[in-house]
Amino acid sequence: MSDTGTERSHTLTGRLGVGSIVFMVVAAAAPLTVIAGTVPLGLAAGNGPAFPITFALCCAVLLLFAVGFCAMSRHVPQAGAFYAYVQQGLGRAPGLGAAFLALVTYAAVQLAVFGYLGAVVDGLVQHWGGPALPWWLWALVAIAVVGVLGYRHIELSGRVLGLLLIAEVAIVLVFDAVVVARGQHLSTAFLAPPQWVSGSLGIAIMFAIASFIGFEATAVFRDEARDPQRTIPRATYAALLLIGVFYTVSSWSVVSAWGDAAAVEAAGADPGNMIITTVTNVLGPVGGDIAQVLLMTSLFAAALSFHNVLARYYFALGKTGALHRACGTSHPKHRSPHVASATQTVVAAAFIVVFALAGMDPVAQVFAWMAGTATLGVLALMTLTSAAVLAYFRRSRADTRVWHTLVAPVLGMLGLLTCLVLTVSNFPTLIGGSPALATAIGAVLVLAFVVGIVWSLRRPSVLSESTPTPTAPAA
Repeated sequence: MSDTGTERSHTLTGRLGVGSIVFMVVAAAAPLTVIAGTVPLGLAAGNGPAFPITFALCCAVLLLFAVGFCAMSRHVPQAGAFYAYVQQGLGRAPGLGAAFLALVTYAAVQLAVFGYLGAVVDGLVQHWGGPALPWWLWALVAIAVVGVLGYRHIELSGRVLGLLLIAEVAIVLVFDAVVVARGQHLSTAFLAPPQWVSGSLGIAIMFAIASFIGFEATAVFRDEARDPQRTIPRATYAALLLIGVFYTVSSWSVVSAWGDAAAVEAAGADPGNMIITTVTNVLGPVGGDIAQVLLMTSLFAAALSFHNVLARYYFALGKTGALHRACGTSHPKHRSPHVASATQTVVAAAFIVVFALAGMDPVAQVFAWMAGTATLGVLALMTLTSAAVLAYFRRSRADTRVWHTLVAPVLGMLGLLTCLVLTVSNFPTLIGGSPALATAIGAVLVLAFVVGIVWSLRRPSVLSESTPTPTAPAA
C-alpha cells in the first residue's frame, strides 16, 4: 500500500459543524436524565431548594477550565483530547497514564447509562402491558444498536442524536414554561447566598459537577470537524453554556412546581419517581408518559455519544501504537473508526454480562457505582489537563495571552481541585455509602493511570509520532 493510502486508512473524515458537535456532547450529558436522576438527589441530600444555583457555580468553574482547554486546542492537532493535552504539557508518561484513565472513566459512564437504560426500558415495557424481562437483555439490545450506529459515519450518529436531544429538551422546556406561566410557588432560594451553603454544599457540588460529564468531549471530534480551530472552541463554550443554563432553569422549575419545602420533602420521599410525578402534575398523564419515553431515549442518546467518544480514544491510541494498530484504522467507506467501535461494543457487552452474572442491581449498583467512578475520573482528568495547559504555555510561549494561558487556567484548576476534594470526601455517599467500595474504585482509577505510565516506559515510541509542532504565538 502506498504512503498516501496508509495515511488515509488512519484518517477520520467529516464535516461536523458547531451544531452537530454540540448535539453530540449535550446528548452525552443526558439533560433529561440529569433532571430526573440528579436533581432529586441534590435537593434531598445537598443544599435543598438552593440546589439549582449549584449548577451555575459548577458551570462557572468549568468555563474557566474551558478557556485554557480551548486555547490549547489550537496547538494540539490530534483528537486525543485529555491524553493528548496532558502528554503535550506534562510529558509522554503522564499522557499515556491519562489515556488509560480516560478509557476507564468513559467506559464506566457508558456502563452506568446502559444499566439505567435497561431498567427504564423494562419498566416501560411492563407499564404498557409487556412481559417482565431481565434488565441486561434490554441493555445488550441497546449495545447492539449503538454498535451499528457507531460503526457507520459519524454524521449518522449526529443526526440521530440531534433528533433525540431536541425531543427530550423540548418537553422539559414546555414544563418550564407552564410552571413559570402558573406563577405559583416560584422559588427565590437562589437569591439568598446563606441558603447556597445550607445543608451539604459538598454533596450538592458533587452531584452537580457529575452532571456536566461529556462537555469536554468536543476535542475528540477534531478530525471530523469542519474547521477544528474554530469549531472546537465554539462548540465547547456553546455546550457548556447550554447545559449550565438548562440545568439551572429546569431544576429551579422543578422546585417551583412544588414550593421550596415541599420539593425537598418530595425528593426525599421518592427521588426515583419525583420528576415523572412532577411532570404528570404539571402537564397531565400524557405528559408524564411522554417524559418516561423520552427518559429512555435520553439514556440511549447518552450511550451513543459516549460510545463515539470511547471509539475515538481507542482510535487515537491505536494510531500511536499504545493499543493494537488495527484500532487506529478507519473504514474505507464510512471513514469511521470501525475497529475501535467494534472493540468498544464487545467490551461493553462483556461487562454487562459480568454484571448480570453477578446479580447486580442495574440502578443501585451498576448505575451508582459506575457513575461515581466516572465523576471521580473526569475531575482527575480535568485537573491534570489544567496543569498541562499551564506547563505547555509556560514552556512553549505558543500563546502569550495572560487570561487564556495563566489566569483562567489557574482559577479553573483551583475550582476543579476544590470539586475533586469535595467529591473524594463525599464519595461513599455518591456510590451508596460504602467506604470500602469507595476505596476500591479509587484504587482502580489510580491503577489505570499507573498502568499507562508503565506502558509508556515499556513502549518508548508510544505517542512520539503525534507530538505537534507549536504554532506561532497568538495575538
